[in-house]
Amino acid sequence: MVLYSLILFFAAVPMIIISISIYKGNTNLIHDHHQTNVTDKVAYGKAFGKGMFVVSAALLLSGMIGLFDDTEIMATIALAVLFVGLFIGIAWIVAVQKKYNKGIF
Repeated sequence: MVLYSLILFFAAVPMIIISISIYKGNTNLIHDHHQTNVTDKVAYGKAFGKGMFVVSAALLLSGMIGLFDDTEIMATIALAVLFVGLFIGIAWIVAVQKKYNKGIF
């Protein structure tokens, strides 16, 4: 589980940095195709950054849970936290896309 935790930590750190950057208004990190109909880039960046932060937090929290114990139950809990967090974060980003871009694509 230590390797699992390290992989998730190394994935979470850049995602947290990108999330903060997008939240602060650097929407250039989001592909132009996903911003074609966006008029309020500041609100879009804040909302999108929050969704990305949820995904990053899921990675970080799942990695921390993986460090507690090396049992099958803890591995299941860590994966459940990861999948639930990813689902919530992706659903958030999809909702942001629908709201600000008038559609997912």
